[in-house]
Amino acid sequence: MSLPFNKIVKAEEAISQIKDGSVVAISGFNMATTPEYLIIKLFERYKSTGHPKGLFIISDTYPGAPGRGMDAIAKELYENKDSEFIRGMLMPYLGWSPWLQKITSENLIEVHTWSIGIAAYWFREVASGRPGLISKVGLGTFLDPRQDGGALNDLAKERRTCRVSIVKLEGEKYLFYEAPKPDVALIRGTTADELGNLTMEKEGIFGTVLNIAQAAKARPKPGLVIAQVERVARFGSLNPQEVQVPGPLIDYVVVAPLEYQWQTSNIQYDPRISGRIIPLITPDLVPKLELNIRKVIARRILLELVKLIKERGGQIIVNLGIGIPALVANVAAEEGILDYIATTIESGPWGGIALTGPDFGVSIGPYAIIPMPDQFTIYEGGIIDAASLGFLQVDERGNVNPSMLPGRIPGPGGFSVIAAGAPRLYFGGGFTAGKRDIKVEDGKLLILRDGDVVKFVKEVYKIFFNGKLALNEGKKVKFVTERAVFELTDRGLELIEVAPGVDVERHVLGRMEFKPIVRKPEEMDRYLFTEGSMNLKDRFNFRS
Repeated sequence: MSLPFNKIVKAEEAISQIKDGSVVAISGFNMATTPEYLIIKLFERYKSTGHPKGLFIISDTYPGAPGRGMDAIAKELYENKDSEFIRGMLMPYLGWSPWLQKITSENLIEVHTWSIGIAAYWFREVASGRPGLISKVGLGTFLDPRQDGGALNDLAKERRTCRVSIVKLEGEKYLFYEAPKPDVALIRGTTADELGNLTMEKEGIFGTVLNIAQAAKARPKPGLVIAQVERVARFGSLNPQEVQVPGPLIDYVVVAPLEYQWQTSNIQYDPRISGRIIPLITPDLVPKLELNIRKVIARRILLELVKLIKERGGQIIVNLGIGIPALVANVAAEEGILDYIATTIESGPWGGIALTGPDFGVSIGPYAIIPMPDQFTIYEGGIIDAASLGFLQVDERGNVNPSMLPGRIPGPGGFSVIAAGAPRLYFGGGFTAGKRDIKVEDGKLLILRDGDVVKFVKEVYKIFFNGKLALNEGKKVKFVTERAVFELTDRGLELIEVAPGVDVERHVLGRMEFKPIVRKPEEMDRYLFTEGSMNLKDRFNFRS
């Protein structure tokens, strides 16, 4: 069969088509689906020729990891105080890029942020020819234009290349998210044929790859799509059901060296992540957790989920956020009840064991992987039963700041959409932060040295979860720490449980900037503080 053209080219040829001032959309959830080779070649061309320059970067999450992808480029830009290459960006998460955070803090370029689900779905809206995305996510928070409108620095507030405004529909308030349509899309897959048909069989997620390509190709100004792949195949040899991006949507295909085609920050390829091998999820597969305060918190969150399982009489759907909440799946596996909990990760995997840190975003042994915008539909629509998320600060009204402080600006990640949609929220984290010496021994908590950073504050630095709005929507909200559990009520936080061995006045109330409601707090379950299994299957009569 004769082909009309072959789209396989060298990176330099494809990148040379990108013009000054372009809006460039880049796929990537940390290193998953990140076209690292294209990012590097784009920067190399700028350094050698001075072009393209004045780019505005938009991502569905964050394309990189510490020292890789956008972070590696940001390091050079920061050290050279270069604001010519990139004029601005919309980035939902900067947490794994200390250099992007420095660039943002020092106002070198304008930087905006939206929650991951908003950005992912925005690509779909733009691809459909609509001017932006309408959502209730972000009302009464940092994303609301009455607060910061998602602007991470003064340049963003001044230039407003990305805008959030309030609109009313049938008397209800919504936020309207707008950003410039992409001129260029840089995406990643595994295999492409000569006509550009793209499969993703070795990727750990599908992410927003298809929608980013669609957004670039949409009218009124169809743009350029460049795909990075590991290998090429003959036209007609790819299974049509595995093609995630049809060839006519792709202009150029670039084969990248294997060192730029990693599934995660630390894993080049594990077939269990991409579903090529389906492992049996057993306690042996899960790293055994040391009995410390992190495990205590994860166990206590699991107790909430167990109660919900018994109430529902079957499997529940949950989201477990990064950090301590992600350990809930490990504890559930230890207890032999993981099958009762349909765990989801915001990037698309269902089930399995979620990886953490900069590898977050993929699972070992998922039983399903769906596109990221569809995953966030599950969250925003309240289709899940519960979510457990981390926190940095909580105030007396139940407002939550998960991550942001002066000079520390990781962005909301998926937090805002998940928190807005989940009907039940269990925020989990240490009661204090800083250097601590807290032990778990003999069924009790021993606080030898407390952290010097107070996390239950009078007023959070930035609001990412609005407690009052959550109560108005009928949400059930609890805050779980190693020494105390609080419930959000219409009168504020109520202390409902205290760990054995803890002095309420000294270790709880004395370490808060506000006074919670205190009536008759119960003692936290002593099983939380003991070695070995909590015997949940027997205690709660789970079926074999």
